[in-house]
Amino acid sequence: MTVNANSISKVERESGSVFAPKFDSGGLLTAVVVDAESNEVLVVAFMNAEALAKTRESGRVHFWSRSRGELWLKGETSGNYLNVEEILVDCDQDALVIRAKADGPTCHTGARSCFYRRLDPEADDERALSPISR
Repeated sequence: MTVNANSISKVERESGSVFAPKFDSGGLLTAVVVDAESNEVLVVAFMNAEALAKTRESGRVHFWSRSRGELWLKGETSGNYLNVEEILVDCDQDALVIRAKADGPTCHTGARSCFYRRLDPEADDERALSPISR
């Protein structure tokens, strides 16, 4: 049973045991996926209610693609699934951290993580990004 996010008090939302995800005006919440062992950030994407429900049901991470306007199972075409180990909910219940084991590279570029470059805050934009070596 899904609980309406507006039907619980602030105290219940922040300290209680009721899960009442607070989706934004577009029906989305932020999902940060980290490697279950290393805590490396793998991907940041969005979930709607259906993506969240399918993730909970299947144990594999689903997202809502804002650009394509459709639900997608991460790994469906590549075989590089994100297998859920734990889902953490923030204090406002409007963001998730998903600890997962990746079956392969997470990024569509073939990189392990979508975060494979570092920004030099002092450099000109033309030279501001450099690869991260892990």
